[in-house]
Amino acid sequence: MLLLQSVKDAANPEDAAEVQEQTLSIYELVVNGGIGSIIIISVLLLLLAVALYIYFERIFAIKAASRIDKNFMNQIKDNVSSGKLDAAKMLCSQTDSPVARLTEKGISRIGKPLEDINKAIENAGVLEVYKLEKNVSILATVAGAAPMIGFLGTVIGMILAFHEMATSGGQAEMGSLASGIYTAMTTTVAGLIVGIIAYIGYNHLVVKTNKVVHQMEANAVDFLDLLNEPV
Repeated sequence: MLLLQSVKDAANPEDAAEVQEQTLSIYELVVNGGIGSIIIISVLLLLLAVALYIYFERIFAIKAASRIDKNFMNQIKDNVSSGKLDAAKMLCSQTDSPVARLTEKGISRIGKPLEDINKAIENAGVLEVYKLEKNVSILATVAGAAPMIGFLGTVIGMILAFHEMATSGGQAEMGSLASGIYTAMTTTVAGLIVGIIAYIGYNHLVVKTNKVVHQMEANAVDFLDLLNEPV
């Protein structure tokens, strides 16, 4: 009976020894990695802040550039067809968009050969695309550099761990190796996270920019077709 009671007591969770579950916060994970982990992850956080700033700044700028009144080109056609070039220029100057600036450049060349007008619009288009893509290349750089910086932390962490084993004659305690292992793991994860975020943001901006470029090209073609229409 005593043996049976002992078994029951051992199986009872209320009588068993409580196992304290330890949780590790992200901050503790970074700090426990040592000075190498702190430096590398600080650099990665800085890159993440730069990437997020560029992404949101560009996405708002591209969204603003894509806004244009659907009747804009119809009004331009009416003014140009009726010879009201000044009114057409005024409409373009009052509309803050790449399409309006390209159209204004074309209107200012009316009277010259069509090839010259087309060339002027193309040159203005190159400048507008450059404005849209401002700093976007930095996102691509962050997307490629962040994982490499994380892997650098991995190499440094493994070097520290093996150095600890070598200097201890193979008798290193797990606690002594923890700093190097933490550095190796945390920096890799952080680098990959920053790189993935920057990569997704870069590709999203490229897609949005291409839509605006197509919009510019379509309106430029409409404007040139207008000039080719017989009077």
